[in-house]
Amino acid sequence: MPADSPIQRESGRERRTEQGTPLRRKPKQLEEDPTVFDATPGAGGMLLRAGGRTRTRATARSGSVAGDFTEEQGAVVAPELEASVDPIARKRARQIAARLAVPRPRRDATSRRGMGELGSMPYRGGSDEIDLDATIEVLAERPVPDDEDIVVRERIRTTRSVVLVVDVSGSMKGERILTAAATVGAIAGELQHDDLAVIAFWSDAAVLQHLGAPVQPMELVDTIMRLPAQGLTNVAFPLELAAKELAGAPLRDSRVVLLSDCVHNAGPDPRPIAARLPRLDVLLDSTGERDVELGRDLARLGRGTLHVVRDVRAVAPAISEMFGG
Repeated sequence: MPADSPIQRESGRERRTEQGTPLRRKPKQLEEDPTVFDATPGAGGMLLRAGGRTRTRATARSGSVAGDFTEEQGAVVAPELEASVDPIARKRARQIAARLAVPRPRRDATSRRGMGELGSMPYRGGSDEIDLDATIEVLAERPVPDDEDIVVRERIRTTRSVVLVVDVSGSMKGERILTAAATVGAIAGELQHDDLAVIAFWSDAAVLQHLGAPVQPMELVDTIMRLPAQGLTNVAFPLELAAKELAGAPLRDSRVVLLSDCVHNAGPDPRPIAARLPRLDVLLDSTGERDVELGRDLARLGRGTLHVVRDVRAVAPAISEMFGG
């Protein structure tokens, strides 16, 4: 298995932990394999495509307009996104973004070989590979140099690869989906210069943005608000999709962030998949039904952190701590 594969080998202890403790809820076994929809721009708005499956029109929730599901096999077409923007969600996203501070990844000498581009920087006790040309230029102006006047070459990794996995199942209706959409908008605003993917899920899943695509925070908010909160909660499936998105991305700055109540009630146990991700952080909405125990397991096995959020005011500090750790 490649060293930089997003699917990591679990230790024997982790394997026993995953398989030895039964889930608190017995999830429904799905009769069909889950479908992954892929979001692409359409003439009338956002187009979600999938092969071999047709969906029926869903009922709109309060504050939004449900998408129109065409008769075309495996296609779902949403009306113009601008017409369905919820002003509460937009305002909340701006409020969260204003308070949210996501630290940049470290620029230091501990970056592994091949992780980033080779760059020149002042010596700070790390690399011993001197950039002679740049150092000579500095010494021409400073005959008695300080340590930092020596220019060295280091591998620098400053771009993170982050996959946001957002629960839009039936248990996330009402205020919960507003908070989730606003949180995605705020995080996306802070990660516009990083590689960001966004996956919405229920019993199926929709890839709203692939890793490396341009980040449009408010469009992501609008799109999530247009997806009707309905269906069962299959946490395992989007985690599998997140691992595929991260395939080939350097491990050090790769992670998955799960926004959910963790009420997993459909599909296989998600814990073995969590244990194979480079890192999994969980932002758990506790305003209604929730499964904190599963959220804790997922974060622990994913070598990440669990943040239980009781209201929108707790989102910003939770995200800051998550990315600062």
